Amino acid sequence: MESYHMPRDDGKRNFALREDGEETSIFSGNTPRQAALKAARRLDPADSLDAADPTELRLREKGTSKVHVYEGWAWHDEAPSDAPDWMPTEITQANVSKEGIVHLDD
Repeated sequence: MESYHMPRDDGKRNFALREDGEETSIFSGNTPRQAALKAARRLDPADSLDAADPTELRLREKGTSKVHVYEGWAWHDEAPSDAPDWMPTEITQANVSKEGIVHLDD
């Protein structure tokens, strides 16, 4: 049975990154994918997209037993030509691919 929990006023949901059974970080987003992209940007970035190795990301939606499973990867890239002055010339890009949803045993 899933417990009811109050949504945030801004509509964002909180997702806990699970590593070795421990919830190590919280990422928020309107969708699980948005939270997974934030988590992927924290991965150790490869030198290029072609060199990036996917890493499994498991995000449990707070207040539920639902765990969203993604493959995520990050890489260094040049900032776009129209980037604002404050942006560094090299940025970290990330992408994710949804693998599925699993439910934790109560």
